[in-house]
Amino acid sequence: MTGAQSLIRSLEAAGTRHIFGIPGGAILPAYDPLMDSSIRHILVRHEQGAGHAAQGYAAATGAVGVCMATSGPGATNLVTPLADAYMDSVPMVAITGQVGATAIGTDAFQEADIRGITMPVTKHNYLVTDPADIPRTVAEAFHIAATGRPGPVLVDVAKSALQAMTTYSWPAELHLPGYRPVTRPHAKQIKEAVRLILEAKRPVLYVGGGTIRAGASRELLELANLTGIPVVTTLMARGALPDSHPQHLGMPGMHGTVAAVAGLQRSDLIISLGARFDDRVTGNLDSFAPGALVIHADIDPAEIGKNRVADVPIVGDCREVITDLTTLLRTEAAAGRTGDYEQWVDYIVGIKRRYPVAYDQPDDGSLAPQYVLERLSAIAGPDTIYCGGVGQHQMWAAHYIDFEKPGTWINSGGLGTMGFAVPAAMGAQVGRPETTVWAVDGDGCFQMTNQELATCAINDIPIKVAIINNESLGMVRQWQTLFYNERYSNTDLDSKRIPDFVKLADAYGCEGLACDSPDDVDATIEKAMAVDDRPVVVDFRVHRDAMVWPMVAAGTSNDDIRYARDLAPQFDEDEI
Repeated sequence: MTGAQSLIRSLEAAGTRHIFGIPGGAILPAYDPLMDSSIRHILVRHEQGAGHAAQGYAAATGAVGVCMATSGPGATNLVTPLADAYMDSVPMVAITGQVGATAIGTDAFQEADIRGITMPVTKHNYLVTDPADIPRTVAEAFHIAATGRPGPVLVDVAKSALQAMTTYSWPAELHLPGYRPVTRPHAKQIKEAVRLILEAKRPVLYVGGGTIRAGASRELLELANLTGIPVVTTLMARGALPDSHPQHLGMPGMHGTVAAVAGLQRSDLIISLGARFDDRVTGNLDSFAPGALVIHADIDPAEIGKNRVADVPIVGDCREVITDLTTLLRTEAAAGRTGDYEQWVDYIVGIKRRYPVAYDQPDDGSLAPQYVLERLSAIAGPDTIYCGGVGQHQMWAAHYIDFEKPGTWINSGGLGTMGFAVPAAMGAQVGRPETTVWAVDGDGCFQMTNQELATCAINDIPIKVAIINNESLGMVRQWQTLFYNERYSNTDLDSKRIPDFVKLADAYGCEGLACDSPDDVDATIEKAMAVDDRPVVVDFRVHRDAMVWPMVAAGTSNDDIRYARDLAPQFDEDEI
């Protein structure tokens, strides 16, 4: 068979059911056998959309997402989703075409060194010039993407390799001598961690996205129930522990809850599970949790001690780490040894009660964005998947949507990619066709990738989009309000409703709705929920000056948290 036929058969053998992509000259040979394949190819309108769709598919299903593009600009348009997947540990394989082997390095038409370009933002990548290498390379790519710390892998295949004849042979086993991810935690480290947990007076479980990727939510719930330790879940871990759980303090960090931020700052032990002490969580590192010892569990040894020194480092899969911790803690409890956290829990729950995440209704009767998301959460329900864009609407969604189940919140955390929501929702809907999927987007983000609405309408992918339309680049505008004397340089997006999102939705074959009154929110959401044969776009025209609170200004200490403008919480340190 041809190398192109070998590539498609290899993708089938790796378990690929869906590919998001766009054909072009260098990858064109692979598109011919794709017609006879069991794989469903979804023709997107931009390669960035293909990449984010593969991410959404992977996050919603747990399977490896796959996207495909041609050489040169097709491949370079995948750089952003590859970087996004790398930052957020999303298992993804990108297949790109490359110019013929003899033309590589000659600046041929549509040539780009995509392997060199993406080396810093992929877990691994390949350039294939020999068609005999295609099956082994594809097998390795999927294995590397899905195991250890998940991430994106790029396979760049020369057009000459796709066109040449070869003998197909799927590898019976893989030989990757330098790749041995550690999943089982060391018993000695588990024992030391348990010792610190039992000795601590003010411990906090700091839960990151690795807990979601490891499928460890059930184990986390068991650990939390057993110990009674308060829990914070990062932006990437929303849903890892039900929001309704009494020990859950919410999201920590720059826009975290007062209770979550105070819990970390005043803790004497941080038990970090699949989190990486990101700057958006820690604020100024020098003043972050100054009295806390750290147990840091992560499958990626490079993350441990990178930002904060770990007193007990544990390399391993989150689910196995949590299981081992729980098992040993049960043994200790049976022998009468348990932690004493009652005073600490009372203190931190008191803060949660005193400083809930809240907002004021606009004085002019206009629509509060927080209210929209509260009602969307209540009406759509806990089984809905929400895909967030990046900005104010992302933070409001993280706070005001109730996340009761893992895998129901998909967003761009580490890279913060505007334009993520619509294509990611498209991928999630393809992967989970039985589930309602809402993209929660801002009017700025939406205009970066809304062309994928055409893909959704044509391919019967009935996503729903809630545009939180404040007529501006909201998060940047908030910073200009707070730090630049309200000098709004280039953040105004609206000029007499250009574009009209309802008309735009109609032009794309979608149902377009608009809402600007609190009285109409429920009816509008219910109308959107009733449409299941095409995408729906709802333009929620919200109050323009609404801000995200709480907030810790960038580069400052988490102790400087504000729960509203010029309002700082007061903590009675004598209570703990």
